[in-house]
Amino acid sequence: MWLKPEEILLKNAFKLWVTEKDNEYFVLQRRRGYGEGGGGLTGLLVGTLDTVLDSTSKVAPFRILHHTPDSQGLIAEEGKTSLVLEDDPEKFREALLRFEKWFELPPEEKLVTYYSCSYWKGKVPCQGWLYLSTNFLCFYSYLLGAEVKLVISWDEIWRLEKTSNVLLTESIHVLAHGEDHYFSMLLHLNETFVIMEQLADYSIKRLFDKEAFQREPALSDPLQITKRGLEAHAKSEQFQTFFRLPKEENLLEVHESFLYVPFSHYNTLGKICLSENYLCFASQDGSQCHVIIPMREVVNVEKPDSSSRALTVCVRGKRALRFSEVRDYQRLANTIRSRCGISASPQHSASSGAIRGECQSLINHFEDNPEDVTLMVGQKDSSKALKEKMKEQSWNIHFSEYGRGTSMFFTKKTRDLIVRGVPEALRGELWMLFSGAVNDMATHPGYYTELVEQSLGTSTLATDEIERDLHRSLPDHPAFQSDTGISALRRVLTAYAYRNPKIGYCQAMNILTSVLLLYAKEEEAFWLLVAVCERMLPDYFNRRIIGALVDQAVFEDLIRENLPQLVEHMTDLSFFSSVSLSWFLTLFISVLPIESAVNVVDCFFYDGIKAILQLGLAVLDYNMEALISCHDDAEAVTILNKSKYGHIRSEEVESSRKRNKLHVIQTLEDTTKQNVIRVVSQEVRFSASQLDELYNLFKRQHFLSCYWTMKSPALLHHDPSLAYLEQYQLGFQQFSVLFSLLEPWAFCTNKSTLSLWIFRLIDENQDGLVNFKEFCYALDTLYSGSFTNKLKFLFKLHLPPAFTGSPLHLKEQRIQHFIPVTEDSSHLSRLTAFDLPEDGVIRKSPERGRGKVDLQAYLKQWQNEILKKEETIKDLPRINQTQFIQFSKTLYNIFHGDPDEESLYRAVAHVTSLLLRMEEVGRRLQEPSSPPESTKSADSPPAGAAAAAATAPEESPSTEEASTTPESSDTPGSHNSQEAAPDLSEIEWSFSFEQVLASLLNEPALVTFFERPVDVQTKLAQA
Repeated sequence: MWLKPEEILLKNAFKLWVTEKDNEYFVLQRRRGYGEGGGGLTGLLVGTLDTVLDSTSKVAPFRILHHTPDSQGLIAEEGKTSLVLEDDPEKFREALLRFEKWFELPPEEKLVTYYSCSYWKGKVPCQGWLYLSTNFLCFYSYLLGAEVKLVISWDEIWRLEKTSNVLLTESIHVLAHGEDHYFSMLLHLNETFVIMEQLADYSIKRLFDKEAFQREPALSDPLQITKRGLEAHAKSEQFQTFFRLPKEENLLEVHESFLYVPFSHYNTLGKICLSENYLCFASQDGSQCHVIIPMREVVNVEKPDSSSRALTVCVRGKRALRFSEVRDYQRLANTIRSRCGISASPQHSASSGAIRGECQSLINHFEDNPEDVTLMVGQKDSSKALKEKMKEQSWNIHFSEYGRGTSMFFTKKTRDLIVRGVPEALRGELWMLFSGAVNDMATHPGYYTELVEQSLGTSTLATDEIERDLHRSLPDHPAFQSDTGISALRRVLTAYAYRNPKIGYCQAMNILTSVLLLYAKEEEAFWLLVAVCERMLPDYFNRRIIGALVDQAVFEDLIRENLPQLVEHMTDLSFFSSVSLSWFLTLFISVLPIESAVNVVDCFFYDGIKAILQLGLAVLDYNMEALISCHDDAEAVTILNKSKYGHIRSEEVESSRKRNKLHVIQTLEDTTKQNVIRVVSQEVRFSASQLDELYNLFKRQHFLSCYWTMKSPALLHHDPSLAYLEQYQLGFQQFSVLFSLLEPWAFCTNKSTLSLWIFRLIDENQDGLVNFKEFCYALDTLYSGSFTNKLKFLFKLHLPPAFTGSPLHLKEQRIQHFIPVTEDSSHLSRLTAFDLPEDGVIRKSPERGRGKVDLQAYLKQWQNEILKKEETIKDLPRINQTQFIQFSKTLYNIFHGDPDEESLYRAVAHVTSLLLRMEEVGRRLQEPSSPPESTKSADSPPAGAAAAAATAPEESPSTEEASTTPESSDTPGSHNSQEAAPDLSEIEWSFSFEQVLASLLNEPALVTFFERPVDVQTKLAQA
């Protein structure tokens, strides 16, 4: 059975296959354990594994490989009649039922796909099922009475890669919780890996990196993600990256065909890739030829030729491209025609007068720079005129053979010309073409002018930073020694900050934009900046420069692979990352002379980040001897026109980017966690290991609130710009669930209400969210606080803002009445049984959600915290009668179920009675010396009634029975207080904290109860 070719890993592989026949191009292999001989012990092991495999994953006994010097690819294998389609709805329903039964995850968790595979537990393989859901990677095996169950959330994964080693021919390696997990014997390993990679990347973007996630509308709803959708998304990403197309373009169709290339006079085999607005072709025969045809450029599709299944696409400029041997040529021709009719070209369908008018409006808008269109084009130098003329002649010959403009053929010769150098007069045009910015500008006419008008006069943190850096951008270049260049630079940077407030402005953008303005018009420079920041260097210029850190990790991998001598000498490769970070952020512009740096930019726009990586390796290789012989930082060297690392492939770079992104993100998360723990540990008595576990539980609960909804308060307020302590926060529902697992006492009644009061008390800024520090403060007080501190905490629970009787007010929603939390928290116990990810991230702005970070407000907030005076018991307000009655009820509820429950109830009743009598005596002492008798007789009975009401459990005839349950003790008090409400409201008695504390200290049973130590480790383990 012929298969779609796919590369297989054979490096250091255990020989599961025996070569039967081979030649220069093909290899016929037999699976060990099949055929004559069986293969001995090895064959027995392989045969046994294959036998226990499920029918959906059985391995074919024979296969044919296509052999090349660089790789081996599977092209055919013996047919397997027992294959079950994984898309079979009935089979999928059965798998879903097993998934729900075995892992008991919430019903909202969506199963994406499943595979039969082997999971290596140590050196022993366990055959079972791998389930991939929206938020979790799960594996289940039950073989010979041994059950193996594994659940890993995607946000916990540090590394995900395809590997081969001595034992495993091909496997998928997953690193999580510091443990290595290997999955092998997968029938469709590449497909499985792509799905896993997509789900891990989706989780990272959604939970850690919202800036990137908001640009992925196709993955916006976790409940709508499917295997087919993930595969389509992965292919679209590769399509967009290879052809430098906008993120909105989706790969809709792929057709194998031959394209006639006029410059070589032959047909080249390749694939036609069709999206909403582009027709692209890439060769597969090693000629490295590709072409991009915007639909707006197509003027006609000639009648297809049925004999050769060919169609001819005519484009502007009197050019035509002939595709032959297209299987579905008739439908493809109709599709192109229909899309050309829909997407007319804004650039060419408009009249030349309209285009001139658009340019004129842009010039008129910039009255301070009427010569903007041409003034910033590269400077002329007579000494270089001859060399420039020769370059231009070479490129003109290239244009005559390969075309010019958006539908130009890209070939090896194009790249050779790039390496030799681009003439200054053509640099802006070619940068626009290679980066894809020409398409952005053509499809958004007038957009830049509108942005400049809208951003004119705005004042933000970004504009302040831009103004500060304007005169630091190529200060020695004559173009930026006048207001003309500075004004153009200001407009481009401000317009981009206005377009993309998530990035706004980042240092290094000014240097890059300055160089762009030297060779491109102002609007072109803007679209080039868009292409660099949003496509070619993704996440480079956000607050955490994640993209740059990822490429630093890729660079380290390449150093290990290509410069082993340097690796042996330099054990810590992070040294190179610190030195080379500026290379990546500024494309070597900051470390090379401008004349050399623009050559680097030329290569970058054609080859992408691969060019920067190659140059970085060349710089290190050039300085190899100096680096090995000394311990000083290497100085920048002159650019090398030809890199010796041309074997690096763009596909490998992109794959390494994805692999390292998980590690970079998790490293940042782990750094954040350590910073948070360091800050919090100074104010609580938890050990570092306990804080680590608490942080993981807190973060896990934050994520649980995000997994199955897009609109949880915690997810909406997760912002990478926030301070470390504010990056992960819990709303009331999430706090209530987590607190119920960790509470030191077994509250019996009004459990949810008490959680609400605690939540209100520790939510210091009243934003409806609690951060980790606030959460730890509450737990530390209740776990390890002194008797006085614990009592003070409970006392404050019955004062505003905790105890108000009013509903919980959130910033984005109002809960009109309190609804007790009823959600099942059992799944939380199961999930947190694992070692949870070691992470945390980000910052809380005093102006949350406004897109501007006020540094002065931060400093003021920190100063207030430093100068905050320790609260004393004398600072606490008095507690009124309603609050005191509730305080007494809370104490009764806390004691429920305790072995000394009866004595504790008696103690509370005694304290309550004593306080009420003290209040009555104090009131009488404060009365006037000769009050009217009528006043005395009116006041005394109500006070006595109040005392009787509060002490009813102790003084009633059935004292013991009344004091054994909180209901019996609460009901008379509350009933009598209600009857006396009119009189008590006139009396308005209250207690100070000192009075309450002194009374409770006289009860040894109460003191012993509150000073009883809590086993923190047991609580954490049970959670």
